[in-house]
Amino acid sequence: MNNSSRPWLKPLVDFGPLAVFLLLYWQYDLFVATGGLMVAVTLGLALSYGLERTVPIMPLVTAGLVLVFGGLTLLLDDERFIKMKPTIVQGLFAVVMFGGLIFNRPVLKPLFGQAWQLEDEGWRKLTFRFGVFFVVSGILNEIVWRTQSTDVWVNFKVFGLMGLTFMFMMTQVPMIQKYQIVPDDDEDGQTKN
Repeated sequence: MNNSSRPWLKPLVDFGPLAVFLLLYWQYDLFVATGGLMVAVTLGLALSYGLERTVPIMPLVTAGLVLVFGGLTLLLDDERFIKMKPTIVQGLFAVVMFGGLIFNRPVLKPLFGQAWQLEDEGWRKLTFRFGVFFVVSGILNEIVWRTQSTDVWVNFKVFGLMGLTFMFMMTQVPMIQKYQIVPDDDEDGQTKN
């Protein structure tokens, strides 16, 4: 069965761990929230695999980094590690985006190719823009966690980065529409394959 039969699964795997993190932080502290986040990402991946027999690559990479940096946070009793994790994730994604462009393989095409049919130029531009967005997001995370309180950083991590990502995606809609491949119709009104 594919993910389209379970529209709730992707948002649950993507945002469920963040909700757990935020609720535990509000109720307890950053260390309890970090442990809860580690458990939630592991359960999310297990659920995804159990229901779909596949695990999406981006949540898998993020989960790996959550486990490493969350583990270091708890083991060393040092909150800096979990605060650096978003910077590392964003930096890693930026490297993947720009690396794909260097090798003329826009990595967004295999990730989103089923959702959007774009011309190659559109995939290149979208990949470049995502790369820049990831760099900016990583820099913002560094600025916030190094200059603000933990409360401010948690709110930035949960709401700020999510809001920035949503706004960024909305600003990409015109470019996606510009490079969208529209299927040709033949004389009978049937779409050509």
